[in-house]
Amino acid sequence: MEFETLERVCKQPIGVAIVGCGYWGINYVRVLNEIPEASVVAICDTRQERLDDLARRTSGVQLTTSLDALLDNDRVDAVVICTEATSHFKVASRCLSAGKHVLLEKPITTRVEDALELGRMADEHSLTLMVGHTFIYNNGISAIESYLEQRHDRIYYLHASRTNLGPIRRDVNAIWDLATHDIAIFNHLLKDTPEWVCAVGGKVLGNSRVDVGFICLGYANGVLGHIHVSWADPNKCREVVVVCSERRLVFNDLNAAEPVRIYEKGVSAATEEPQSFGEYQLKIRQGSIVSPAIEPGEPLKNQCRHFLECIHTGSKVKSGVEEGVGVLTTLEAIERSMELKGTTVKVESYEYCAQTV
Repeated sequence: MEFETLERVCKQPIGVAIVGCGYWGINYVRVLNEIPEASVVAICDTRQERLDDLARRTSGVQLTTSLDALLDNDRVDAVVICTEATSHFKVASRCLSAGKHVLLEKPITTRVEDALELGRMADEHSLTLMVGHTFIYNNGISAIESYLEQRHDRIYYLHASRTNLGPIRRDVNAIWDLATHDIAIFNHLLKDTPEWVCAVGGKVLGNSRVDVGFICLGYANGVLGHIHVSWADPNKCREVVVVCSERRLVFNDLNAAEPVRIYEKGVSAATEEPQSFGEYQLKIRQGSIVSPAIEPGEPLKNQCRHFLECIHTGSKVKSGVEEGVGVLTTLEAIERSMELKGTTVKVESYEYCAQTV
């Protein structure tokens, strides 16, 4: 949404509270303070020393260790939840019960049943519930999405690499921490969820959580997805590749100058009849490498602006319960496959029909 459009629908700033003000939570504080249509009115964190630090940098903001005190604040219209994934359901359900709109960091919950219950609660109270799948609000991913919609290429497969030395989480493994992003991107670009997965993971750092994983996803029409994630790789990589019949599209989040490259090259079966049984003539297409201009914009700010817009208009969020559950069911299937040493596992499907607000 363009700035002037959001400005037009927002008659007064929306009061936003942040629950969990660690590394990611403090980014929400910064971004929301930069959006005129939002006002950060409260911050909740269990660490008093964190609140003491924020007190030196903020003014006019309620700082509390009590979620109840935050929810009793009449200035709070919406809550951004940046706590550990295992606490998402408990915190979000209390916020929704208190009549607050919710932006919940990924993953939506750690159990599908909990995610569906949050969706039911949001619908019942006519509230906006959004999942922070931040990468689908990245202008580079949006450019690739638009390119695919305009060209109608046949997609052969996608692959993604997301590696670095940490940061190592305490509540989830590397799959839930890192692969969540790429599953959300794949599902968003394909407008679908996987039918099956096979995955293997390793605990190379010797702790109790998987810190490296190799994942294969099977979508409809034979489209494949492959994801590699690692907390133990000294080479930092944030790349998504889409290989199509007519071109190859690459998103490199670490290349600020050229985040998207389009290779106008591809190979496909010729339309003529095969010369022998089961053997088609292949048609190779050569072309240029294009680096389209990508409009500058911080994905987290794009996401927050979309959240504010949906609160005001009641429109459907791009990353809601349906999308959150699609990622969550895939993560659950990946866990089962890893337990079975790479055995193919079907991704369970859950029908979620959001009520019209």
